[in-house]
Amino acid sequence: MNDPSNHLGVAGLPDHGVVSRIAEYVVQNRSKRSSEFARESALKRIYDLLSAAAAGKSEPGVIAVRATATKLLGAGSAPVWFAGVTGSPLAAAWANSAAASSLDLDDGHRLARGHPGAAVIPAAFAVAEETSAGLEELITAIVIGYEVGVTIAFARTAYGSTGTWATYAVVATCAALRGTPQDVLEHALAIAGESAPNQLFSSAPPFSLPTPEGSDLKEGIPWSVVTGMLALELAEEGFTGPRNLLESTLFYNFRNAPALGEAQHICTSYFKLYACCRHIHPPIDASLQLIRQHSIDAKDIEKIDVETYSGALRITNKTHPISLVDVQYSIPFCLALVAVYGPSALLPLASDVLTLEALPDLARKVSVTLDAEIDSKFPAQTLARVTITSKGQRFTSEITAPRGEGGDPLSWLELEDKFTAVTQSALSDDQRRSVFGAIERLRDDGDLRQLQACLSELS
Repeated sequence: MNDPSNHLGVAGLPDHGVVSRIAEYVVQNRSKRSSEFARESALKRIYDLLSAAAAGKSEPGVIAVRATATKLLGAGSAPVWFAGVTGSPLAAAWANSAAASSLDLDDGHRLARGHPGAAVIPAAFAVAEETSAGLEELITAIVIGYEVGVTIAFARTAYGSTGTWATYAVVATCAALRGTPQDVLEHALAIAGESAPNQLFSSAPPFSLPTPEGSDLKEGIPWSVVTGMLALELAEEGFTGPRNLLESTLFYNFRNAPALGEAQHICTSYFKLYACCRHIHPPIDASLQLIRQHSIDAKDIEKIDVETYSGALRITNKTHPISLVDVQYSIPFCLALVAVYGPSALLPLASDVLTLEALPDLARKVSVTLDAEIDSKFPAQTLARVTITSKGQRFTSEITAPRGEGGDPLSWLELEDKFTAVTQSALSDDQRRSVFGAIERLRDDGDLRQLQACLSELS
């Protein structure tokens, strides 16, 4: 293996290569206070993920996970968010991750091409409850989890859905809170990586057939939480894993990866303002800009042409989806939805969109094609250009980036607006005020207990 030691930020080459250096990074940094920039970023990601979890708490798949987790994974005091029940740390983390990732409102990262927050934050909160950790310990663990997960995801030589690499992030997060020794942590990382959801069908090669059917499994994020937390427990009981699993240059290339702790990946993760795959956000923003600028009426639209990058062509893009997951992965249908009903129809997404008869007809007028210039900037940037033909006139957007990117993150006010919008049917006004108050105390006084109590009580 090419020596990546300079790129992972730890001098020398320990016996077990990359896994040892990752474990050493966790051990060396878990007792340090995060930078103010990283700390603020972590607080924002916590608030944002609670928005996603509250919005998704009543989805059928989430209800199924919650029932299974609390039935099979044991009792405990860890809150199952917005459900009014508690469970073991493992049960709570699994259920909370399922809620947070169900509607595709959770944050993501360009380098990872996936969603670290929906795995890292539920695991961190569950273990913080178990270990009686304070806010600063929680934040440091979350920052470490993002750093490890995004670094490994970026080093992959082939794309893998979030579940395939988030297990590493979960192990790092939980080990930071539990004070796991380095030798045990090495085995935990190895067990997690080798046991992770394979997602071979959902992460199939470009344009493979058959197209994956939309389902509650999605990217395997909740199951990666279970796998990661169990891997750490197994390692602490003496179970071993293949610690050289990250050494293969066929599957990983760490030479171009930022040094661990250098990039502060949590500071550059993006926020989402629509309940759909990030690939769909650039054409949505470009389309809405054209519709507003030229006062285009949806009933007059003759054609919508989307020029974008290869990743956006590999999602299912069904014009007549049969489930909300299908909607979340369809550029044509989401563009039809916002053209007719505006962006609020995706903040959040409700099942009644599947019965709106006019949408499939408009979705069939949407074409999605590859643009070489735009594709050359992917995955560092996700861009699109949209042309709408209406009443015989063609209106073309600039090349458009989605809102909420790491370089232009949402403000606290915008996050509050998002929370209010996505929880209109999920929480009462009093419940929203309770969460707002707990988040303010978290920011101003570092009071984690009030937020934990709030999440435990709300249902």
